[in-house]
Amino acid sequence: MILDLHNHSIKSDDGRAKVENYCQWIRSRDIPIDGFVLTEHRQFEPTDYSALANKYGLVILEGSEVETEYGHVLVYGVTEPMMREFDFERVDNPLAEVLEAAEKHGGVAAPCHPGRPRVGMFAHTEEYGVPEGVRIVEVYNGGSRDDEDQIALDSAEAFGYMGIGGSDAHIVSHVGRCATRFSNCIETMGELVEALQAGEFEAVTFKES
Repeated sequence: MILDLHNHSIKSDDGRAKVENYCQWIRSRDIPIDGFVLTEHRQFEPTDYSALANKYGLVILEGSEVETEYGHVLVYGVTEPMMREFDFERVDNPLAEVLEAAEKHGGVAAPCHPGRPRVGMFAHTEEYGVPEGVRIVEVYNGGSRDDEDQIALDSAEAFGYMGIGGSDAHIVSHVGRCATRFSNCIETMGELVEALQAGEFEAVTFKES
């Protein structure tokens, strides 16, 4: 099963895509994914997308993208108790607190586009050191430029991190550029978190080389 783990709708301040338009694009273009995760910037305000999921035969899940001194981080399995541990709206959350909160409350936190300047984790390791507690990073990002994905891949291998893929789509036509393949069927966020915690996945990219 293939899920695109990083996307933004119009709920994000820089998102220009409606969720149904993502669904229509995936189906009309035969994009080879079974669903996607919405990771809106600095928030977690869940919406019931079950009608759209049923209409288009897609899995639609919700996580969040938060900001830390090490750059941006995807958070899966967000709960109300987790949200009380740190402020999702802050742009300078300590990465250690985000990782600790995710683990404490049964979620997963994964730095995204880590090879990117300024907002990627590996841009800050020289200044702050290699953070403890990171297990997963996004190695394929649909919006990456130049050698950003290669930096992520090489660094993940060097530090022993597992890799996920996500499109980081902000417009409809970018969904499905990168994704993550799972060995089991995933229909809920709980199942996604369980698969990520178990390491039963691999990053895939559909970007043209």
